[in-house]
Amino acid sequence: MGGFRFFLLLPLVAFVACQYQPTWDSLDARPLPAWYDNVKFGIFIHWGVFSVPSFGSEWFWWYWQGSKDPHYVNFMNSNYPPGFTYADFASQFTAEMFDPAQWAQILAGAKYVVLTSKHHEGFTNWPSNYSWNWNAGTVGPRRDLVGDLANAIRNSTDMHFGLYHSMFEWFNPLYLRDAANNFTTTDFVDHKTMPELYEIVNKYKPEIVWSDGDAGPDTYWKSKEFLAWLYNESPVKDIVVVNDRWGDGDACKHGGYYTCDDRFTPGKLMDRKWENCMTIDRASWGFRRDAVLSDYIPTHELVGTLAQTVAFGGNLLMNIGPTHDGRIDPIFEERLSQMGSWLSVNGDGIYGTSPWKLQNDTYYSEVWYTSKGDYVYAIVMNWPDSDYLDLASPQPTQSTTVNLLGYGTNLQWAKRAEGGIRVFVSQVPVETMLDYAWVFRLYKVMPNGKHRG
Repeated sequence: MGGFRFFLLLPLVAFVACQYQPTWDSLDARPLPAWYDNVKFGIFIHWGVFSVPSFGSEWFWWYWQGSKDPHYVNFMNSNYPPGFTYADFASQFTAEMFDPAQWAQILAGAKYVVLTSKHHEGFTNWPSNYSWNWNAGTVGPRRDLVGDLANAIRNSTDMHFGLYHSMFEWFNPLYLRDAANNFTTTDFVDHKTMPELYEIVNKYKPEIVWSDGDAGPDTYWKSKEFLAWLYNESPVKDIVVVNDRWGDGDACKHGGYYTCDDRFTPGKLMDRKWENCMTIDRASWGFRRDAVLSDYIPTHELVGTLAQTVAFGGNLLMNIGPTHDGRIDPIFEERLSQMGSWLSVNGDGIYGTSPWKLQNDTYYSEVWYTSKGDYVYAIVMNWPDSDYLDLASPQPTQSTTVNLLGYGTNLQWAKRAEGGIRVFVSQVPVETMLDYAWVFRLYKVMPNGKHRG
């Protein structure tokens, strides 16, 4: 009997030992699920009532009635009748052109998607039980936008599906009262934020919970308690990843992976996985009718941002803003299509890679390095003017081979007298040169000790 009882207790002891406690020491020790580091490239989607005025920024409501920015106040005075409220925009958030299956195909060049479930305006893109008359099920679209896209992504692609959620709401009276009480009361957290988070995790099972709007201490938000439940008991406990925006001072210190700030680019290797969340539209996360062509980052620059981000060990989360009626604007669709086409040829140098010992080249500054097993990938942002490409950072060995992704034949190379490798590219067809960036795969090279990238 004693031996039998001991046998039964072993799994229980192992189970208890891996339970995460609601402390940062415990939560920060959780290993990041491997899938997230492998995927490298995701699409952020900012969509909400702010997509109706689609002017200036997704922070439209705040700039209009919070900070009272004259640019936004004048826009409203010139285009809407007196007494028009922000809530009046909600009925115009119609999404009648929203085709989740079409969106899934447009987004399919990436490996993961993060949709705004709720932004700082408080409107939920799902029929929440905790957002009375301010949700997509009862006003505006009158459908479950989150659920419809989640189903389309999972049914027709291999992308991972995640959700953004803003913890605070600009003008929610409960939040404003808690803030006025110096966050010593938690009515907003108890009746709004936390019920919503548990609701979307249980209902949609997101593989990413992307938190934002964390103005207030994490003790107020009860973030650590939520994360302990998420890691220990939730339906996504083994696969979910989270970011670092869980309360004042937590960014770049606690959570799953680091975002630190919007458009974060450390320019060095970090001791923790990180993500660069950035926008195709330089000025806004939401769709803007007042945008001009020069506001949109060209594809060459987007590819360069992806290459630099991955070279330093990060993921790139690139944002688009759909229209109020549910369309992905052609300029966003074009950028996504071009990124997808580039990755279909060059993805081997991005997906599943790790940073190399040197991150960029000392001869050509616009060359970024990644690695995978015995291979080093040189991502070259500008085609060389001559018949050869000189790289100072990789040192060839007797076993070295070089090929250009998308071009089947191995390329000739020579060792440079000053260190590094010279790759001869005159045999590459001219049509191959017409691209946003080129990825050279180098087999069995060493870092050049004379040059540090």
